[in-house]
Amino acid sequence: MLEKPNPHGKSNSDVVRPWVNGRDITGRPRGMWILDFGVDMPAAKAMFYEAPFEYARQAVEPMRAKSRTTIGERWWLHERPRGDMRQALAGLSRYVATPTTAKHRVFVWLDPATLPDHQLIVFARDDDYFWGVLHSRVHELWARGTGTQVRERESGFRYTPTSTFETFPFPEPPDALRQTIATAAKQLDTWRKGWLNPGIVPDLKERTLTNLYNSSPTWLRDAHEGLDEAVHAAYGWNYPLNDDEVLARLLELNGEVAEGEGFEPPGAWRPLRFSSLGSWCSGAAAGGHLYSDLPRFRPSMTAGGGG
Repeated sequence: MLEKPNPHGKSNSDVVRPWVNGRDITGRPRGMWILDFGVDMPAAKAMFYEAPFEYARQAVEPMRAKSRTTIGERWWLHERPRGDMRQALAGLSRYVATPTTAKHRVFVWLDPATLPDHQLIVFARDDDYFWGVLHSRVHELWARGTGTQVRERESGFRYTPTSTFETFPFPEPPDALRQTIATAAKQLDTWRKGWLNPGIVPDLKERTLTNLYNSSPTWLRDAHEGLDEAVHAAYGWNYPLNDDEVLARLLELNGEVAEGEGFEPPGAWRPLRFSSLGSWCSGAAAGGHLYSDLPRFRPSMTAGGGG
């Protein structure tokens, strides 16, 4: 489809884009593609991308006509094209994504040409410092404490943006420490990619992030320990602290900032109480929640230990 010519001479790559979901991140990439005519391309323009448009006419239009929840008049467009997210990602060299539900809380870089599935959480940031803090044990503990467990541990836990990311108290380190975190994060990402894609090897299909973190080789543990030590330093903490101490300190930081913002909850406290924070929108054509800035904080009354 990508190679087929069009009457106006433009490439079908304009409207056929790579698409990923959580399975592609935690497992091997499947090389999936999705039709995407943008936010508001009219049919009079879309039809000149001949093969994609005719495919949509045959496969999509009949389904839209039967649906009670979709907008049939604009059947060639995604029902929720997520213009805000597209705008936030525009101009970035890459962006961060994590599956909504996963056994291991992993974050990856995606190319801006890639559309995320609705079960991905994406962040409109392209700096290694941000990726490093998200991938630290500090953030993972908070995510497990404020997220939700899905059945047994093997099924994973759910990263809930409102209770997990929006309430997380990011550190505010000096530039030198930010660079230390960025360097450690970049090294982790480089080694991890080298393990995932070493070339032609017999076990390539088994080289997934899930299997990597299940086996947790020494080099991976050392890379994470280097990152964790740098993130602890960014908070002004000694390293290492036990998990309960980390959660207690994060909860204290969360409360201090909330108090500084003059947060006064109506009525009695509930176990978790948050407001929408940061700049975000709910997904892309295929996409999940998106954040385009560091959050401010809201009070989290518990950060109890998810397993």
